[in-house]
Amino acid sequence: MYINDVPPLDMADDSLFEFLHMEIVSHVYKEHESRGENDKERGTCVSSLELMGFRVGQGLIERFTKDTPSFKDELDVMKFVCKDFWTNIYRKQIDNLRTNHQGTYVLQDNRFPLLTPLSNGKQYLEEAPKYLAFSCGLLRGALSNLGLESVVTAEVSLMPACKFQVVVQKI
Repeated sequence: MYINDVPPLDMADDSLFEFLHMEIVSHVYKEHESRGENDKERGTCVSSLELMGFRVGQGLIERFTKDTPSFKDELDVMKFVCKDFWTNIYRKQIDNLRTNHQGTYVLQDNRFPLLTPLSNGKQYLEEAPKYLAFSCGLLRGALSNLGLESVVTAEVSLMPACKFQVVVQKI
């Protein structure tokens, strides 16, 4: 079943999306270097990528939930994001969703598609966070449009698996 009759991406689209993502990350970091900014200011690169993802997440979730009935609660929203939203973007569901029932959720993806091209060894492990910033923003933007303001962080201990931690802000 597709959300709003929008089929998930096909294999060619996957490759294009992965390539576009890698080029966006590369461009943001090259712009940073060309301005002569030092390593302490690299947080601006991560922020830029996260903000791009935030805006894309807002737009996509609006489109995907256009004809969806309203959600019962926070957990219902998170389940939708892990199954339907993630499937439409990455062609797979989140592998594991955990919660402490107090607003903290951990989304485990054992083969995160944007890390798979880099997962040939541990040499790229330290580079992984810059390739996750966009996806953190994507999640935060989607949740924001669904009424959940949150902080989203990502952690990689063994490539290409990663964990996204979502802490919902109580207003």
